[in-house]
Amino acid sequence: MNEIKIFCPATIANLSCGFDVMGLCLEAIGDEMVIRKSYKNGLQIVKIVGADLPFEIEKNVAGVAAQSLLDAFLIKQKKTVFELDFGFEIEIYKNIKAGSGIGSSSASAAGAVFGLNVLLDFPFTTHELVYFAMQGEVLASGSAHADNVAPCLLGGFTVVRSSEPLDIIEIPSPDLLFATVIHPHIELKTSEMRAVLPSDVSLKKAITQWGNVAGLVAGLFKQDYDLIGRSLTDVIVEPVRSLFIPEFDKLKQIAAANGGLGCGISGSGPSVFVLSKGKETADKIAILFKNHFEKTTYTFDIYVSKIATKGCQII
Repeated sequence: MNEIKIFCPATIANLSCGFDVMGLCLEAIGDEMVIRKSYKNGLQIVKIVGADLPFEIEKNVAGVAAQSLLDAFLIKQKKTVFELDFGFEIEIYKNIKAGSGIGSSSASAAGAVFGLNVLLDFPFTTHELVYFAMQGEVLASGSAHADNVAPCLLGGFTVVRSSEPLDIIEIPSPDLLFATVIHPHIELKTSEMRAVLPSDVSLKKAITQWGNVAGLVAGLFKQDYDLIGRSLTDVIVEPVRSLFIPEFDKLKQIAAANGGLGCGISGSGPSVFVLSKGKETADKIAILFKNHFEKTTYTFDIYVSKIATKGCQII
């Protein structure tokens, strides 16, 4: 195999209570990438469609992640880049807007390492790919977090039990769980949204958050939709970041009044997500969100998606 086309799904990270440790993979939204072997050594980004992003490997999250994997592969093979008789060309087709809060950078990073791994005949496991994709996230946000890249690669829900050493736990999604996501067209950079967070939290808030994380994980495994809904509460991050998101409180009210299990900030925002039991409820909330935002001055996108069972995949 010398060339592949890849679907790189969008993701929702944090999931209210699970800051930096929980995420899910969306089925209906994502980028596409084409990666091929070339006669030129090393890596080249040769085409970017849908976004104004740098072509230099060291300045692009896909390039940084891919370079991290390629370096590890060469060490594993005890070779230099010049001893390979091929290199790689990368084409990126962005459908996830940068700064949207649904894993734009992680889709690029995860897609790049997934594609290289396939064309190199699978030298690394999918779990091992998470580490390489995280190196792209360092460029994007200044920190090596895995709550987006893990579900992007593995699908479903994931828990980052530990970053050092990396320990990712996969959680299957309940069959009827759907996500509604609204993306107001303002940009909130992850690095800036991390800077506004408190450096210390009270023990009382920490205990509340721990209980909600445990409840959410239990609810997913038990397919207990009511428990999932009760657990989607964030007492630490949301009170600070929600101040930067237009109409956030109103969106939460609409979701709660119309059957949504829980509503929160997707990643660092500005996208807002709602989890619902069944597509009918998810579609209803999407319509109500649309009707509300059409009365404002903001442009926006709305998505409804089942939780994906698979992450990055060949198309």
